[in-house]
Amino acid sequence: PPTHSRNDWIGPPDKHSNLRPVIFYVPPEESPLERRLREARQEAQACDQRFWARHNRAFRQEKEEFIYSRLKAKGLEMKDETGQKATLNAEEMADFYKDFLSKNFRKHMQYNRDWYKRNFTITFLMGQVALARALRWLRWKKKNV
Repeated sequence: PPTHSRNDWIGPPDKHSNLRPVIFYVPPEESPLERRLREARQEAQACDQRFWARHNRAFRQEKEEFIYSRLKAKGLEMKDETGQKATLNAEEMADFYKDFLSKNFRKHMQYNRDWYKRNFTITFLMGQVALARALRWLRWKKKNV
């Protein structure tokens, strides 16, 4: 982002996690409370990035293995006679999706619990920052009246 920017910048989706990374604006006179909020948001983003990159990598790998095993069981190759990548029908893929979600249920539940904890903390810190800014504004206004 340009040096004069006073906003967070959101980038294009990451190729592994599909999440859009955020470059957080750091004000020149950031208070310790504002810094804690920014760092909590950065840590939440990093956790989400790690989880979804791992999850998507495992999903793609297991999907390819599933397709390969099903095609092999049918006596087919990964590419058809025209050189196109062979695919399975929707019902066969539904079996894979169901199995993958079932197998990863506990990981998703743990991720959701952690996500809620992180976001509750962020929301609480945002409230504290908003209150501190309001009080600072009121003190400034009272002083300048």
